[in-house]
Amino acid sequence: MDFGVVLQTDPPAREVIRLMKAAEDCGFGYGWTFDSVVLWQEPFVIYSQILAATSAMTVGPMVTSPGTRDWSVLASLFATLNDMFGNRTVCGIGRGDSAHRVIGKRPSTLATVREAMHAIKELAEGREVVLGDTPVRIPWVRGGRLEMWMAGYGPKALRLAGEHADGFILQCADPAIAEWTIGSVREAARAAGRDPAGITICVAAPAYVGDDLPHQRDQLRWFGGMVGNHVADLVARYGESGPVPHELTDYIRERQGYDYAHHGKAGNPSTDFVPDEIVDRFCLTGPPGAHVARLQELAALGVDQFAVYLMHDQREQTLHAYGEEIIGKLG
Repeated sequence: MDFGVVLQTDPPAREVIRLMKAAEDCGFGYGWTFDSVVLWQEPFVIYSQILAATSAMTVGPMVTSPGTRDWSVLASLFATLNDMFGNRTVCGIGRGDSAHRVIGKRPSTLATVREAMHAIKELAEGREVVLGDTPVRIPWVRGGRLEMWMAGYGPKALRLAGEHADGFILQCADPAIAEWTIGSVREAARAAGRDPAGITICVAAPAYVGDDLPHQRDQLRWFGGMVGNHVADLVARYGESGPVPHELTDYIRERQGYDYAHHGKAGNPSTDFVPDEIVDRFCLTGPPGAHVARLQELAALGVDQFAVYLMHDQREQTLHAYGEEIIGKLG
């Protein structure tokens, strides 16, 4: 199993770069960031510094969206970084949550996500696409490679990931939800004539190593609120008795709204509706052995990478605990 770390690009940027370097030293091979440039700093500027400060780490957004950046600009950003540092980027992409909503936009349609994945990958790898009515190719790309990993929860999004994406990102570490989503992605790939094993599976969730479970839960409760944003859209679309597992939908009944000013932050006041049970299921908590046991369970379901959301008050301690007591046991 590979390991990644997910950070927000809070200022100062040099601290993000320092933590990414520390993560690589601890055995993490992927460095991810949020991509919501009103709430945080511009990640692609920071990626160049992370790549320069590390030796082999792959970097990318978790996740960007088709609606806040021109697709040719995104492709050129990835292609430039790959040309400078040797194909060490990956594009996580989804319909758009915070990046869209804080500027008054609705999430993109899945049809738009599909078109964007195709256009960005083709352009970043030096091939021609038609944008609007205009054939476009980036002429200076030399041997570029860019994988598109799609994030999603609902049946249609999972089908799209299986049919078109290079990887699938599940932002939740609950094994029951992982089993359903991974199975759906692989079945869609099989039906489309693709090799299901060729799709990289990434589970991303907060992890906090230690013995004070009540404190850990309070620090990680924000994640249930973030996931709840996506789940609320699914419940609105499919209803509470729809095809989405109840493990993912039941807990949002008491949800009253969400303030993006606290998005992805410990102590988010919009997440009081999230019970301890959800924190324990969606996140990894407890001593190192508990993390190893959950990761082994996820690996048995076909998870290729676990990406740690590192938004709590013991970031470096968790990095070092993973490096010293956890990563080596999942090799």
